Parts: sequence; C-alpha cells; structure tokens
Amino acid sequence: MSDAIVTLTEPQINELISLVKKHHGFDFLNYSRPSLRRRLSRILMLKRFGFDELRQALVVNESNFFQWFLEEITVNVTEMFRDPSFYRALNTYVIPDLPNFQHIRVWSAGCSTGEEVYSLAILLNIAGLSQKSFIYGTDINTGVLNEARKGVYTHRKIKSYTENYQLCQLPGSLTDYFTIVSDTASVLNELKQNTLFSVHNLIADHVFNEFQLISCRNVFIYFEAALQEKILDLFYNSLCPLGYLCLGSKEAIRFPGFKNKFKVINSKENIYQKIGG
Repeated sequence: MSDAIVTLTEPQINELISLVKKHHGFDFLNYSRPSLRRRLSRILMLKRFGFDELRQALVVNESNFFQWFLEEITVNVTEMFRDPSFYRALNTYVIPDLPNFQHIRVWSAGCSTGEEVYSLAILLNIAGLSQKSFIYGTDINTGVLNEARKGVYTHRKIKSYTENYQLCQLPGSLTDYFTIVSDTASVLNELKQNTLFSVHNLIADHVFNEFQLISCRNVFIYFEAALQEKILDLFYNSLCPLGYLCLGSKEAIRFPGFKNKFKVINSKENIYQKIGG
C-alpha cells in the first residue's frame, strides 16, 4: 500500500484497459481519457493502491472487487428533473406527439439510480399516457440498477428534486408521486409498474427493442468521438420512424453521417427526431 498520490502513465492505463477487457469483458478503450484517468486516480486514492496492486486486484477479483471498480468508473451523477429547461422542452415538443404512436416505449440509457426514469414516468402520467407507455432503464452498473428498482430517495434529495419539479412548471407537487416513510420517500407503485431496469452495455450490446423515445443525457461526455458515433448508430437503429432522441446539453449530434438521419427539434436542449430509415 502507498499513501502517495499515484499518477498513471499512458502505457499503464492501456495495460489496465486490456486487462479489464480480457478478464471481465468490458472495453474502456474509447472512454474519454481525461475522465478515465481521473476516476482511476480516485480508485488508487480510495484503496491506497499503487499500479501493481490495482492490476492484481482486478485479476484476483477478491470480494467482487471488479463490481466496485466498475461502479467507480461508470458512476453517473443524476437527479429527478435535472435541467428543468429540458423537461419543459420535452413537454412542449415531444410529449404531445407521443399519442400518435400505437405504443410508447421509452429507453433511458445510462439511467443510474433511476431518477430520469421516474421523471419521465411522471411526465407521461400527467399527459394521461401511463397505460400506453413502458419505460426501460438500463445501465452497465448493477449496483445503481438495484437502487433504481427500489425507487427510494432521502428527504434531502426529494427537497432538491422538488425545486426542479417546480421549475419545470408542472402541476401539483412532486411528493404526490411518493409515499413518505420515516426519513425516506418511495416512488408510488403505479409509477413503477410500467418500468423495467436491466443491465445493458452501450458499447458491446445491441438493439433490444423498438422505441418511440430514447433519452441518453450526460453519458456521451465520457466517451471519445468514435464510441459516440457507434452508440448513435445503436440509437438510430433502435428508434422507430419519427422517434425522438434526447441528448445532454453538451452532447449535440456533430457527425456528418447522421445529419440526414435526424431532424433537430430543439437545438438548445438537443432533442432530435429520426427522419431516415
């Protein structure tokens, strides 16, 4: 063990990437290198590891070390109704068009602990579309998916989420959709019943359904351009004709090959509609 801050070299990072792919089947080659470096440094600090100790821990995988490692690498900050201006735009440009589809299947990719899934469920409930809708929440991280399925959040988080909800200019109160128990709040079963949380690897896995709306916000920023393009192709092939794609505020579609495949619905909030295929 070491108390010193360890700075990994590029060859060392590449060796860890190869080791993880060989032993665990996850490929971090096209992850944003600055982000990966920061998160690896954090892991070394938390465990007081040097490079050799981290490498050994990944191979041996004692006490399911790799699951913890994966959670640290892929953690995604999230909250209910994050970026209220996005949800106002979604409610203005997308939600009113969804009844035109026979079924409404929604995919929240990189859903983390489920806040976005339940935010979308509330929007659909307000629009009277709950019975016609089903929301899939996916993530590479099984730990956060377990939390998402529970749908239980602290009062402190709910207070923050309530402020977002109000800024979205939605009716009633966010707490209308929760059961308050002691110092926590649980998502109502009626919101949970049309949701499913499961593991999906955006890098390695394939199309698993046809969707009318896909939301993948604040996930692309962790990937290099080549991987972003690959995932965009996955989303394009997963969307039905005229289906909608929502990206984060810093994640606009900039690849020439997709300019004729998506129509910009709202450039500020990065909401797109599939027009090709």
